[in-house]
Amino acid sequence: MSNERTHRVAVIGGDGIGPEVTAAALEVVRAAGVALSTTSYELGAERYLKDGFVLDDATLEELRGFDAIMLGAVGPAIGDTRIPGGVLERGLLLRLRFGLDLYINYRPFRGVAGSLAEGCEFAIVRENTEGPYAGEGGILRRGTPQEVATQGSVNTRFGVERCVRYAFERAASLASPTLTLVHKTNVLTFAGDLWSRVVNEVAVEFPEVAVDYNHVDAACIYLVENPQRYGVIVTDNLFGDILSDLAGAVTGGIGFAASANLNPARTGASLFEPVHGAAHDIAGSGKANPLAAVSSAVLMLEHLDEVEAAQRIARAVADFDGDVTALGTDGVTKNLIGRL
Repeated sequence: MSNERTHRVAVIGGDGIGPEVTAAALEVVRAAGVALSTTSYELGAERYLKDGFVLDDATLEELRGFDAIMLGAVGPAIGDTRIPGGVLERGLLLRLRFGLDLYINYRPFRGVAGSLAEGCEFAIVRENTEGPYAGEGGILRRGTPQEVATQGSVNTRFGVERCVRYAFERAASLASPTLTLVHKTNVLTFAGDLWSRVVNEVAVEFPEVAVDYNHVDAACIYLVENPQRYGVIVTDNLFGDILSDLAGAVTGGIGFAASANLNPARTGASLFEPVHGAAHDIAGSGKANPLAAVSSAVLMLEHLDEVEAAQRIARAVADFDGDVTALGTDGVTKNLIGRL
């Protein structure tokens, strides 16, 4: 084993291919010599359709006590309308983020061979508990011709500063330290002003980091045309959500994209998950690509201070050159284990 610690990990396999890729990631972690004690939780679309359960206070408190949480994927099959929109997103995923104060969404990207960003490495640090996702707003005169829907964006100095500070810390560790704030300051003048001022203030503490700014629409162009310009992108919740999917596309597809929902203060368990969805159409076929889940497990190991094991698994993923479709889930898993 890498050390004498046994890490307590809650496992939320979820729906579709989620349980398969999560199991593969945990198999690779154990093969790297890391001791895990896992507890599985049945949460997601299947559980909701079975008994209406999403996430209660008692389960949330149980999850808080783990060293980390691994999540596969959550959601119904495309076209399944039995679950109203927002039930799982707000009731499970956002509740975990808000309830465990997972205020950083960290997504590193590395362009795979043949992608638009081949060989390029950068990361997106997304504020994870505020912005439009905070739920401020409502509907007035629902169902009438005069209906009004409002959706506010919540940005606090406390929330923005802790996100920006984390992003600077990440940027400072790069060989070429660069941080780019992405926002829409010419239109979103109140929130954008707060973000800009905080970045400028925190930048004084990190003189080695080169600081830049892009409007979000320009950043969408640059990510496609010149992703090499980025080291760390820091942005708000909504822009980060959108940019992360675009970044996944230009670096090889979201089937390779990993993410960490972090509580750096460690007052709650951090959560690690691949960016891809549940892909019900291939669930149980053995065709699911586990690389994003394995890369998410690397982020978990880094968080748990299992640095050596994390590095070995990361190298195995980076060196992987097999045909994912031909190898299937088990074949890819065995390939990675053979490289450790």
